[in-house]
Amino acid sequence: MANPSQDSPLTTHDFDRVDIRVGRVLTAALNPKAHKPSYVLTVDFGAELGIKTSSAQLTVYYTAEELVGRQVVAVVNFEPKRVAGVKSEVLVLGVPDADGAVVLLQPTTEVPLGGRLF
Repeated sequence: MANPSQDSPLTTHDFDRVDIRVGRVLTAALNPKAHKPSYVLTVDFGAELGIKTSSAQLTVYYTAEELVGRQVVAVVNFEPKRVAGVKSEVLVLGVPDADGAVVLLQPTTEVPLGGRLF
């Protein structure tokens, strides 16, 4: 797989097209149809964007109960796709640990829902 940082550089216009917002997890439940353990999340992005659904492989570090109420960072303008029977409308962002398990990106201080990353 090519290293994206070695491809042609992005312009600020390219970056501005990716809409990354803060939301709050309202519900989290295991998806029994997923091949890899995953949660179905509903995330509130505030009045402007509303509530969106996501499928996320977060089961190594987070229980469903720990996710509820947590602020997360997500890309909100990707085309929705079906993941294990779930319409995933947003991509909740994380980074892999040394073993590839997802660690969530999140604000370190409470911020307004729908706040855009810049």
